[in-house]
Amino acid sequence: MDRRKSAGLALLSFAMLIVSLDQYIVVVALPEIGRELGYSAHSLQLVISAYAIASSGFLLFGGRAADLLGRRRVLMAGLALYTLASLAGGLATGPTWQLAARAVQGLGGALVFPSTLAIINTTFAEGRERNRALGIWGGSGAAGLVIGVLLGGALTRLFGWEAVFFVNVPLAGTALCLAIPLLDPGRPRDANRIFDLPGALTVTGSITLIVYSLVQGPTLGWTSPWILVTATAGLLFLVAFIGIERRSPDPLVPPNLFQNRVLTVALVIAFLFMATFGSLLYFLSLYFQDVRGYDPLQTGLAFLVPTAVVVAGSTVAGQAVTRFGLRRTLIAALAVGAGGAIALGLGMSAGGSYVALVPGLVGVSLGDGAVFTMMFIAAATGVSDRKQGVASGMVSTSSGIGAVVGLAVLVLVANARTSGLVGDELREAAADGIRSTIFVIGAGILLTLVFALRLRRPAAVCEVGR
Repeated sequence: MDRRKSAGLALLSFAMLIVSLDQYIVVVALPEIGRELGYSAHSLQLVISAYAIASSGFLLFGGRAADLLGRRRVLMAGLALYTLASLAGGLATGPTWQLAARAVQGLGGALVFPSTLAIINTTFAEGRERNRALGIWGGSGAAGLVIGVLLGGALTRLFGWEAVFFVNVPLAGTALCLAIPLLDPGRPRDANRIFDLPGALTVTGSITLIVYSLVQGPTLGWTSPWILVTATAGLLFLVAFIGIERRSPDPLVPPNLFQNRVLTVALVIAFLFMATFGSLLYFLSLYFQDVRGYDPLQTGLAFLVPTAVVVAGSTVAGQAVTRFGLRRTLIAALAVGAGGAIALGLGMSAGGSYVALVPGLVGVSLGDGAVFTMMFIAAATGVSDRKQGVASGMVSTSSGIGAVVGLAVLVLVANARTSGLVGDELREAAADGIRSTIFVIGAGILLTLVFALRLRRPAAVCEVGR
């Protein structure tokens, strides 16, 4: 790998780390944010949801925009939005301002995520070179999810909740400044290709409204008029999107991409990955704080072991795929992850020790890091350079929706027996609920393994159509 490619990969991995860590960096700061800005118990979770809804809704848009408007250009636009929104979030004096900033952060992340992935997939040749690059990129992304909790705890303890927003300003700003000297501008825009704006608007509206309904459904009630209206509107937008795509000369999602068996399986795996592995961090944070009584800094330190293992798993995944093949390596990683989740659940109790959790944390974190990298390797396999952006957007969207659906379902499992309890009874019930949730996550990982068995390499690169 030449020096310029290495420098570009380092920058793309850094950008991915920034986006990933922000999904969880605010989790341990939520109690302090709620107290100082006047959130209600009902509205506090919107700090997480505002980011998730905006990010999920615009990922497909961001991926296609990267293909048509220039990947470096879209990446830089996303980093600029991220920098400004982070500054605004830290300066917020009330919930409305901060939630708007979080939504813009999500939009910025939706531009950055698929752009970094598409640039890597078009810079490095499919096979050993790309696998190694995605291993490094994936290690940064997977680690960012865990580092976010660690860093959030330390920053909140030392500097207050504002620091979890302000830290992104120098990070994203630095990445933005380095993009021009380190990344190639890419090919000029093809004047014969059009941006399917009606398709982009309808699919973004559909995903945003459906994700909003899934996020708010458990809180407002699934039969709430507002939830029914937003869910119905989301489905109508989806129907409109399908109709527009059938008539479009240059559709937002080229239909021939679905002929790629590896990509379609990767979309399912990405959904299930974030519904299982991706939700685990949330419940571990609750367990450490609400059950074990850890403060934000202690909670962050408790994630040191999984952070190290996730990084190791992601980094070696690309090399393992090159040596043993994608299907075999993915199945092994999922088996290890499922075993780790079961061991973690068995080690959990209201009065247990951290040491009892370590074997499970190691197993599930190893699977987490490896699968994170491999699902993106799968999504890029057999896809032409002209469509890498939209393929990246598709798999990113699937993972984002999976995170929302998984959390909505698992929260119901975790809280099934906690209503009306206080004190030690509540702590015991919370421990039992989280343990049950971990076992459900283990079952979901095994389901993911079933889909991984269907992976087959595509016969040829998808070049049909535009």
